[in-house]
Amino acid sequence: MTSQPQLSTTPAEAPEAALRAAPATPGKAVDSTTDMLESALSAPPSPTTRGWWRLLGNPRPKPLLLGFLGSLLLAFGGLGAGGVLVHDPILEGTPLAAWRFGHGYDLAVMVVYLGLALVVWAWVLVGREVLARRAGGRAVLTNAALWMLPMLVTPPLFTRDPFSYLAQGTMPLLGFDPYGGGPDALPPGPVLDNVHWFWQDTPTPYGPLFILIAKGVVSVTGTNMIAGVLLMRAVMVVGLLLFVAALPGLVRHLGGRLPVALWVAVANPVMVVHLVGGPHNDLLLVGLLAMGSLLVLNRQHAAGIALVTMAMAVKATAGVALPFLVLVWAARLTGPQRTRIIKAGAAGFGVFLVVFTACTVAAKVGLGWLPALSAPSSIVNWLSLSTGSGELIFNIFSWPIGGLPKTPFITVTRIIGGVALLVIGVRQWRAARDGGADAVRRAGIVLLLVALLSPATLPWYYAWGMALLAGVAWSARQMQIVIFVSCFLVISYFPSGEAALYAFGYLLVVMAGALVAAISLRREDPLRLRTKRPERAPAPAPRELAGAEPQA
Repeated sequence: MTSQPQLSTTPAEAPEAALRAAPATPGKAVDSTTDMLESALSAPPSPTTRGWWRLLGNPRPKPLLLGFLGSLLLAFGGLGAGGVLVHDPILEGTPLAAWRFGHGYDLAVMVVYLGLALVVWAWVLVGREVLARRAGGRAVLTNAALWMLPMLVTPPLFTRDPFSYLAQGTMPLLGFDPYGGGPDALPPGPVLDNVHWFWQDTPTPYGPLFILIAKGVVSVTGTNMIAGVLLMRAVMVVGLLLFVAALPGLVRHLGGRLPVALWVAVANPVMVVHLVGGPHNDLLLVGLLAMGSLLVLNRQHAAGIALVTMAMAVKATAGVALPFLVLVWAARLTGPQRTRIIKAGAAGFGVFLVVFTACTVAAKVGLGWLPALSAPSSIVNWLSLSTGSGELIFNIFSWPIGGLPKTPFITVTRIIGGVALLVIGVRQWRAARDGGADAVRRAGIVLLLVALLSPATLPWYYAWGMALLAGVAWSARQMQIVIFVSCFLVISYFPSGEAALYAFGYLLVVMAGALVAAISLRREDPLRLRTKRPERAPAPAPRELAGAEPQA
């Protein structure tokens, strides 16, 4: 997911109608014909594809059912190996309670990893269909939707964050300031007991809109943690629906293909397992950010900036996109460029101020969340390039010398990473001054770099940039990089929510499997295990595929 797709050289504001009206060259005519025939090629009419199956996009049964089986195994294994409750009122006293202890727990972990392997395998199979243009967007979406169904009712997978969300919603309901202290201020009970120890005394690093949502969830579910997690996940899925609804328009503006975009960002195991199976509030950010950016591209500037402001009121990171969206607005005004940017900036700031103030007043909180934004920096792992480089330099120097403190090394490299991010962000913004789709594309790149260079990074942070970059044109090689990085990000945490980034033997095995999965996108037998290759039928002639006369 860290690959950076090449920026289009098409002018930022070139409308689709103008592109269609341009004189067609022979090569472009062939490409256009191929695009128009894509749905027909992916789902040829036959008696077996009529009715409801055809409405689902005629997905291939093998990856569809394979991924669904994997998701079921993930959900079942998650009952024992996921982010489970300290005291479960449902399973305790039943035979399934053994699923969480001793050999039962070990078996549950194995079931989780088996299910994850099946989901990744199914995802790669769908990727082959997409790459060969045999699967349309509806087929990819059908696969993703079926794989996500078991995730809606599973315990938190590879995280315990939902319990922190519920604690952060409980605090203001009981009169505590979520920005003034951590959940340890709460009275003993199921809410406090299930918050991960690392976050017990940490103030809430989320914005007022998320506090408002968390308060609403807790006001309905109370101290019922199972109901709280399920309702919180249902609210987060609204972000997924917004994202899926925005993708076709983003693809149209950014020049990609909808099946590829859905495969890269929606059917991705990071989305299925982390963002939905988690669940994480980043999913709500992704949906609001994508839909808001699309509205701005569609000339609904104020509405789009309002949605992105709401995304920022969930997590501050979304605010990185706002200066780029201002450039899109400015490009459509009249006058000198600097004047246009000032006018659009003032209008955008006015929208931001109204929306953010409304969220803050509705949540009945202050601006204490701004200093609390530094809370995630207490996480130290090498998923962050700036933190990881500090750890590497520390290990190099401490090996011959010994007795050196680690903190100064990490502090220095984090400062360097922050400066580099600021410089790159400003340069990208200046390069996007002509606005249009190019500005949105560059915003996606900067959001990816925020995840990579910020002091602390978690696997699902990379979804920020992918919310916008999913719609660009992806090459086959870049899709392979997406597979490798996504597989690694999913496995970089254990099913219980503990970090696995320093279990290096485990990571080597994981990375080897991720590499095989990436190669498998373009090779059916990457390990060359077949002794005899099956005979292939001759490819049909272009006339037979298209059902039309060849292009000039």
